[in-house]
Amino acid sequence: MKELLIKLDACDDAIKWASDKKWEEIYNTCHRGDWLLWLFKKTNPDDLQLLTLAKGHCANTVRHLMKDERSVNAVDTAISFGEGKATREELDAAYAAAYAAACSSYAAAAVAAYAADAAAYAYAAAKEKNKQETADICRKYLPIEIWNIK
Repeated sequence: MKELLIKLDACDDAIKWASDKKWEEIYNTCHRGDWLLWLFKKTNPDDLQLLTLAKGHCANTVRHLMKDERSVNAVDTAISFGEGKATREELDAAYAAAYAAACSSYAAAAVAAYAADAAAYAYAAAKEKNKQETADICRKYLPIEIWNIK
């Protein structure tokens, strides 16, 4: 697996964590949903619907932080697309709207970040908990049997 991760240009932290683990152990113990989503995209490039379903559910874990309805709509549309209830065009339109929302709120978020220093430790703990939560979501929606990894 280490050779595959190097070939796919995985980040150093992922390669170090995976070390000499076998695929099944990596899949079952990975503590980061973002790593599993990245690896699924690299090894299953034709499974956009399943990837989008998992990504939508991962994004849904931070729904309570979304201030703009376009972002919430993008999450719902991603899940709907993953379930076969929305078209690729609807997904693309929702993504474009959410991207515009993110761009318009970026400057305000950057200014607010300076005021949030006191919450940094709580944020770090929540971030780690979310990584594990999203890893579990990935295992739910992307079962090991469908991965193109031997």
